Amino acid sequence: MILRNGIIRTLDNLIPLAESLAIDRDRVVAVGSDDELADITVTGTVVVDLGGRIVLPGLTDAHIHLEKYTHNLNKVDVEVSSLQACLERVRQRVQETEPGKWILGHGWNQNQWERFGTAVDLDSVSPNNPVYLTAKSLHAGWGNTLALERAGITSSSSDPPGGKIQRDASGAPTGILLEEAMRLVSKVIPTPTAESTCDALPEAQAQLWRYGITAVHDFDGSRCFRAIQLLRERGQLGLRVVNNILVDDLEHALGIGLRTGYGDEWIRIGNIKVFADGALGTRTAAMLAPYEGDPDNTGMCLRDREELLEIFIRAAKGGLAMAVHAIGDLANRNVLDALADLRSFETDNYLTHLHHRIEHLQLLHPDDLSRPAEYDIIASMQPIHATSDMEMADRYWGSRVKYAYAWRSQLQAGATLAFGSDAPVESPNPFLGLHAAVTRRRLDGSPGPVGWTPTERLSVHEALLGYTHGPAYAAGLSPIVGRLAIGSMADLIVLEDDPYCCDEKALAEIMPIGTMVGGTWRYREF
Repeated sequence: MILRNGIIRTLDNLIPLAESLAIDRDRVVAVGSDDELADITVTGTVVVDLGGRIVLPGLTDAHIHLEKYTHNLNKVDVEVSSLQACLERVRQRVQETEPGKWILGHGWNQNQWERFGTAVDLDSVSPNNPVYLTAKSLHAGWGNTLALERAGITSSSSDPPGGKIQRDASGAPTGILLEEAMRLVSKVIPTPTAESTCDALPEAQAQLWRYGITAVHDFDGSRCFRAIQLLRERGQLGLRVVNNILVDDLEHALGIGLRTGYGDEWIRIGNIKVFADGALGTRTAAMLAPYEGDPDNTGMCLRDREELLEIFIRAAKGGLAMAVHAIGDLANRNVLDALADLRSFETDNYLTHLHHRIEHLQLLHPDDLSRPAEYDIIASMQPIHATSDMEMADRYWGSRVKYAYAWRSQLQAGATLAFGSDAPVESPNPFLGLHAAVTRRRLDGSPGPVGWTPTERLSVHEALLGYTHGPAYAAGLSPIVGRLAIGSMADLIVLEDDPYCCDEKALAEIMPIGTMVGGTWRYREF
């Protein structure tokens, strides 16, 4: 196949701009001007006239929960501006559901409401169906009385390790569950099987193609991993997937000899995922100093430095890299301290320096800003979190936000940025993330023309590298993914608008009109 008459931004330093691209099966075999590729003639060659359109390498979502995103497409969307609007959406779903069946939803954010919801609130619209709604952050859940009863949660229930059952003044559960307490309900909800997830994945995959996503780094565990393999067996997998293993499965992974990088260009093993703290919205992110207006709260440190290091060394001995969830400045310091010790352990024991990652890296103490680069730790961040969270961050972190979502600081220090969405926490549309990274403004223009902490804004090119080069490096796929060069995979997207030239406000409105993965058009509207 020859793509000609285009503006091809290869993101490859050797030939950064081209007009034509030649593809043989799943690989790029030539890049250059229309004249330079005019003599390529092979029987059966298909020539596609791009008509001056823009071509970019395919984009990677470096942090997505693929199973949750897939099944969330059928959940009640409760990401609304008021508690009453949320309850109304639940009421509508109840009317369509058989009594006794679970009602599941996602997206609420009490910071946009006057208060947390309660079990009594949900009871008012769903007295005969158990209801369980996960927060936008995925770090809190909200159930009605039937849901709490099915989970066996009462006034005498103890808080589980790493979790908290929110209670009213009398000690009765309110219906809100934080962190590990969420498992008390989630474990009694009928779970999807690998087969049912596989059946639902094509719809989600097709939506990701429409967004221009050609690869994902998934954080949803072994069941999703099985579903992805089933999809490939059926001949339907059209996304490149890096599967990250949850720490609960570490011993099993070590026992069967899995190593980071095992697999091929379609499915490969990534890192071991472990949590160091909670989230900003629920004020469970672990902090060096208390939250603003909440002097007794420094969040929840789910694992300290010593606990983290023990896990890191166990994994490293088996050739498994780490991916550590860290939001607050204390959590990030603990993780960086443990990773510094891990680097020394790798060196002292002649082990490979693996591509370890910190997921989110939302707030750093100024003394720690350069440390990810110092230890060659990938900054796996989600630009859209900054614009979603900015009001909460200002409220709870105060002046500390100067060092929050610090993409430019990380880049200037020499760290590798790998950008994603954390979907279904946020939309997986990478152009919303691109807009957030470049402008640090919401779609309505707030907080103003220069954006929120504008010193951390990125250029379009720098942000695109976060969706291409960075994830490829993190996955060990740099030679073949994230650029359009001879020998690279033929993963690309076609756009009507050039993100390098359009108005900043228009970045969020860009939608691909063509997505190719492995030399095959997966989505095309031109």
